[in-house]
Amino acid sequence: MSATRTSAASGAGEPLKVTLQRSVHGQLKHIAASVRGLGLRRRHQTVLVADTAQNRGMIRAASHLLTVEHS
Repeated sequence: MSATRTSAASGAGEPLKVTLQRSVHGQLKHIAASVRGLGLRRRHQTVLVADTAQNRGMIRAASHLLTVEHS
């Protein structure tokens, strides 16, 4: 039931284009871990991630370092 609700709320599962704009240097460990969990390693790197609740939580934790677009 949870998966159905998540996919319905995510907007048909479109991937999100996430770019790391600022460095994780000096950030709290859980913020840096969220950035790494999204697959980002260096500044200005862009990745496509699935629009899931878990990924949105990681994006929210590091939102001040990222830019997010629908792709």
